[in-house]
Amino acid sequence: MHTIMNIVPQIEIKRLAIKLRPIGEKMVKKGHPWVFADSIIKQNSDGNAGDLAIVYDKKANNIIAIGLYDPVSPIRIKLIQFKKAVQIDSKWFQTRILESYTIRKPLLKTDTNSYRLIFGENDHMPGFIADVYDTVLVVKLYSHIWFPYLNDIIPRLIDQTGCTTAVLRLSRALQTSEKTYNLYDGQVIYGILENEVVIFREHGVLFSANVIKGHKTGYFLDHRDNRKHVGLISKGKTVLDVFSYAGGFSVHALAGGANEVISLDISRQALKMAEENAALNHHSGKHSIIVADAFDGLQKLINNGNQFDVIVIDPPSFAKKELEVSKAKNSYARLARLGAKLIKPNGTLVLASCSSRVTSEDFFEISEQNILKEGKKYTLLKKTYHDIDHPITFPEGAYLKCGYYQVT
Repeated sequence: MHTIMNIVPQIEIKRLAIKLRPIGEKMVKKGHPWVFADSIIKQNSDGNAGDLAIVYDKKANNIIAIGLYDPVSPIRIKLIQFKKAVQIDSKWFQTRILESYTIRKPLLKTDTNSYRLIFGENDHMPGFIADVYDTVLVVKLYSHIWFPYLNDIIPRLIDQTGCTTAVLRLSRALQTSEKTYNLYDGQVIYGILENEVVIFREHGVLFSANVIKGHKTGYFLDHRDNRKHVGLISKGKTVLDVFSYAGGFSVHALAGGANEVISLDISRQALKMAEENAALNHHSGKHSIIVADAFDGLQKLINNGNQFDVIVIDPPSFAKKELEVSKAKNSYARLARLGAKLIKPNGTLVLASCSSRVTSEDFFEISEQNILKEGKKYTLLKKTYHDIDHPITFPEGAYLKCGYYQVT
C-alpha cells in the first residue's frame, strides 16, 4: 500500500437511521441508488455531508441499504451498498475498486492506457469519477459526501492502477463551496505532474488530455469504441466530424487512412487541440478545420455543394433539464436532415446523442424519420451504447447512444 499524505483532516462521521415512504423503499429494494429528500419519513438526527445513512425496512426493521448523506442535494442519500450490512471502511473501498477494475480488464488488453475506473453510481460510488490517462489518475468529485473518505480511497486507486500521479478535479458547485478542506480544482494530490497535458493511447491512436484545465477530467472517454469503428470505416474516404471538440473521431479517421477530414466546431480552442492530436499520429490524409456553429456550418457546406463518405454528428447534451427535451428533439431532427443532405450515396451517417433525458428509442426514431424526410433511404448498420468502462446499472445512468446509417 502506498504511503500518502492525508489529503483531508480527519472528518468525523455519524451513523443515521433512516426509514422511507413505501415507494422510496420499493426503489431501494430494486437497487436504485438515489433516495430523494421527500422519500424520508424518519431520521434519528440531522446529518452532515458524508454521514452514513443506514436505511431500514419499515416493517421488518432490517437494513436494506447504506448510503452517504447529502444535506444540500434533493437526492438526499446516495446509496453505495445494498441488501446486506457491511462496514464501510478502507477494505470496503478496496473491494469496490477491485470489482470495477475487473470489469475494465478486457479493455486494458487492447493498445489502450486510458479508461474510466469509477463511473459514479454505476460503480456504486455516486458523484465520484476516476479516470486514468497513462500514469495519471484524475479524480473528479461532484458532491461533498466524498471528502471524509478520500484518505481511504485515493491510496487504493493508486495501488490498483499503478499511477504515479493523482490530480483532483472539483465540480463547479464544489469549486464555489466554502467547505472543501483547502482542496481546489486542478490540485495535484499525489506525485509530481510533469506536464498538465498528458499523452495517452486509445486503440493505438495517440491523444492528449489537459488534466488540470480540460473539460470533465480532460477528455471524453465514453465514445472510444465508436471512434475506433469510425477509424476502421474511413480508409480512402472523405470524413466530416461535426461538434468535433478535440478531434476524437477526426484523428481516428486520419489514423485509419482517410483521404480528407474536416473537423467542425464552434470553439477555435477545441479545434486547435484537434490539430495537435492529429499531429501526434502518423497519417497521410488532409486535415482541415471549420470554426462555426454546427447548424450554420452544415448549411454552408450544403450550399457549397460539398458531400462526404462518412459524417459523424456527435453534439453535446441538448437536454440538461426536463424543460429542454422538446427543443433537444427538434435539434436532433435538424441535424439528421442536414447530415442526410451532405452524405454521398451509400455513405455512412453516424448520429449520436449524450442526452440522458432523450431515450435511445426516441433518438433513433427521430434520426430515422428525418433521414426519410429528406427523401433518402437507409440501412441501419448498427446501434451502439456505452463502452466497457462506462457500465450502466440503473436507468438514469444510460445516456450514450449512436446509430450508423448507410444512406442511399
